[in-house]
Amino acid sequence: MKMINETDSLNELILLQEKKHDTELALLRNQFDLTYESLKPVNLIKSLFHEVTTSPEIKNDLVGNTLGLGAGFLSKKIFGDNPQSPVKKVLGTMLQFAVTNVAAKHSDSIKNIGSNLLNHFFHKNKS
Repeated sequence: MKMINETDSLNELILLQEKKHDTELALLRNQFDLTYESLKPVNLIKSLFHEVTTSPEIKNDLVGNTLGLGAGFLSKKIFGDNPQSPVKKVLGTMLQFAVTNVAAKHSDSIKNIGSNLLNHFFHKNKS
């Protein structure tokens, strides 16, 4: 039987460790490249845009808030865009704020009412 020399076994262990080190270094470099690419501003904007467009919760919130802002803006235009007295300005701003909040909180029911009205008018025109 041949006795394994301790030096040979240590050399084998060193080679194995070097191979392991090279493999882990390559994996670390790949991960660094992926992280670097994902942190570029263009890629951050792309991922944010993708997240916003695919998330139904964000879509609903965005539609509701847009509907609320539009209703508030419309109420401000209807009830006096440029009042002369400061009291009317404050009341107009409070009205705009109230309409915006109500429209944003109840956007689903407003959308349902709007779609029902549109369907009613289109069915009425067809018959």
